[in-house]
Amino acid sequence: MPRENLNDIVAFLAVAREKNFTKAAAKLGVSQSALSHTIRSLEARLGLRLLTRTTRSVAPTEAGERLLGAVGPHFEDIQAELEALGALRDKPSGTVRISAGLHSTETILWPKLLPMLRKYPDVKVELTVDYGLANIVADRIDAGVRLGEQVAKDMIAVRIGPDFRFVVVAAPSYFSDRQEPRAPSDLTRHNCINLRLPTYGGIYAWEFERAGRELNVRVDGQLTFNNTKQILDATLAGLGLAYLPEDVVTPHLERKRLVQVLDSWCAPFPGYHIYYPSRRQSSPALSLVVEALRYRKR
Repeated sequence: MPRENLNDIVAFLAVAREKNFTKAAAKLGVSQSALSHTIRSLEARLGLRLLTRTTRSVAPTEAGERLLGAVGPHFEDIQAELEALGALRDKPSGTVRISAGLHSTETILWPKLLPMLRKYPDVKVELTVDYGLANIVADRIDAGVRLGEQVAKDMIAVRIGPDFRFVVVAAPSYFSDRQEPRAPSDLTRHNCINLRLPTYGGIYAWEFERAGRELNVRVDGQLTFNNTKQILDATLAGLGLAYLPEDVVTPHLERKRLVQVLDSWCAPFPGYHIYYPSRRQSSPALSLVVEALRYRKR
């Protein structure tokens, strides 16, 4: 097959997986018009329509799905092998794609990856901040970062952080005309600030435990955000109760800008882990990232 035909297949795979010409073009580093022309030329040569296009979406046709399923995995294997060749070089190289939440990114990933990136300039990290527990296999992400209890059993997982707690806090002004909650069930009478998980569109339930009793509470309130930074800002403004990582709110507790409630109900979570598919041979670059992030007790 001529080399240009292989490039056309690569272009098709990008569009079929992204289901969006704009995103696929950005990923390939070409213009959207050039990508559209490439796909049309491929369809003309094959005499088959591979993609169904509407004003809002792009989806593979039956023929496109067959081509995607038959050819896609082989191209992934080729890409993995090419990246693995970096092991033969003096310095590791390649791109590592990671999905993680904002808290783990700011408190663990960035501080630990910074010195590694300076030492290994040929290693690239593509970091996606995501609260929705993305499917790293389906989304072709090299690794994810989640709490230990959220990692699937068929993944290789490496701890990268200590256990920590989420705690319930509010500004002192919020309690100027309200009583503090004494138990998680009291939260239903309060204005709580919610976190929406983008991938699944669901609202995160606040998790509590005491004396072996676990309790998940669906709270309600005026505000819902998809990241903890905005939740913290709204909480400091006195707009409601929030459920946030303890290390994030500790400076504000010390300055009396926030008060903590339900402390005895807030049990530690297993710390953050980086995980990746067990069947995938990790590239030298991924192995380097994992070692840089690995948690070591002091």
